[in-house]
Amino acid sequence: MENINRIKEEYKNSPENELESFIGKYKGDERSSVKSIVEGAEKKLEKYRAELIRTENMKRYEREYSDCKYICGIDEVGRGPLAGPVVACAVILKKDTKLLYINDSKKLSEKMREKLYEDIKREALAIGLGSVSNERIDEINILNATYEAMREAIQNLSIKPDILLNDAVTIPGVDIKQVPIIKGDAKSISIAAASIVAKVTRDRLMVEMDEKYPGYGFASNKGYGSKDHMEAVRTLGPCILHRRTFIKNI
Repeated sequence: MENINRIKEEYKNSPENELESFIGKYKGDERSSVKSIVEGAEKKLEKYRAELIRTENMKRYEREYSDCKYICGIDEVGRGPLAGPVVACAVILKKDTKLLYINDSKKLSEKMREKLYEDIKREALAIGLGSVSNERIDEINILNATYEAMREAIQNLSIKPDILLNDAVTIPGVDIKQVPIIKGDAKSISIAAASIVAKVTRDRLMVEMDEKYPGYGFASNKGYGSKDHMEAVRTLGPCILHRRTFIKNI
């Protein structure tokens, strides 16, 4: 009879898509500890199957425009903060991508975003990033700065897309077919991927800026208007990263 610890280790090392085989192997074992392991595996398998369905549903727009060779998702992060740039990302995923647990970046933990960031980099045919500074945001306003960052992200792709799936907006000055999707980062796997890469990229930048401009809590608030951040602006005054048009009433 197989050792319990060995069974636990086998379960721990079993990929989600092999759990059914693991369960079948030990389902008949009457030992209470093994039954507990099998029950845990069954719950994990159920969650995995539900995730497969959810992720497939997030490919609805990608299937709808499957006649296009290169489908690009676009999203931005950083329209609301008091400091730092707005960052946009354009992602072209492999059509047979097996990415799981992908979602609107705001619905994911930091740990999961970091993991998915690496997964997306492996699964993407091309990734383009665009960033527009706080000075430029003050100059042309946040909406136009967002469009500018998105255009830059598209230009920085190594492959020209055939179609753009955008989170809610239609980007002016772009000669590629666009499909604006309301709450697209929760409905399209391509837009969700762009959302995650943009979020991780900007968050990492703001952590770096916290070291250069201490006192504002950029590592934790990422430039958003938390109570402590606004109090720091009142006490210390703005730093070079602050959007003057966003802090004029603080």
